[in-house]
Amino acid sequence: MGILNVTPDSFSDGGRHFDKASAIRRAYEMVEEGADIIDVGGESTRPGSEPVPLQEEIDRTIPVIEEISKKIKVPVSIDTYKAEVARRALDAGASIVNDISGLRFDPEMPKVVSQYKVPVVIMHIKGMPKDMQANPIYEALIPEITDYFRESIRLAVESGITEDKIIIDPGIGFGKTFDHNLEIIKNLREFTLLEKPLLVGVSRKAFIGKILGDAPVSERLEGSEAAAAISILNGANIIRVHDVKEMKKVALVADAIKRMSVN
Repeated sequence: MGILNVTPDSFSDGGRHFDKASAIRRAYEMVEEGADIIDVGGESTRPGSEPVPLQEEIDRTIPVIEEISKKIKVPVSIDTYKAEVARRALDAGASIVNDISGLRFDPEMPKVVSQYKVPVVIMHIKGMPKDMQANPIYEALIPEITDYFRESIRLAVESGITEDKIIIDPGIGFGKTFDHNLEIIKNLREFTLLEKPLLVGVSRKAFIGKILGDAPVSERLEGSEAAAAISILNGANIIRVHDVKEMKKVALVADAIKRMSVN
């Protein structure tokens, strides 16, 4: 899953693809580099970020989705927790909803996903982006995230979303400390017991920078590659990445080793 942030303030590439033409070029480039999904987002959800007004998020994302969905052969995902943004994006040609709130922030979101019969990524988050990193505390990290998933899956199914449309994401960096992130990646296989495709986003995140001696975002590629490879070996089916060309190679090798170890 290639990340396309149509934002001025995302933690990794804020502003780089903010204008429509640049965003469209980057989408085509990521497909050429091997992306299987393009994930378009119009609101930064980095720690401490403020919500973006509905119309502004629509104005950022919908023109890009309308353009690229006609011309690329891979699915387009809309990264939003707002039901109206999801609806507009699906009408414009998107075919996946990626909801960081696990269907919790907007009560209309499950209805929209059900109505359009599209896959949905249910991510775990503790708190809101503005305050999620203030002091996240868990009594039992993996069981609590698993319970969150069970509740979101129940909500989805009761709203008419079929089981085969649900993807789960443990939300690396979303209400998690440094140690929490490492614990999740080490124990990813626990989440496979839910029998849902597992998406993981580790690309360029702060915990990688910390491991590498407070490396800036621009110097976190190799660390991201290591975390992605381990995630795949531990059960991840989809990796959400900024550096598609490099990460595609990581995924192919890690997946080949994983498949051999199963056989």
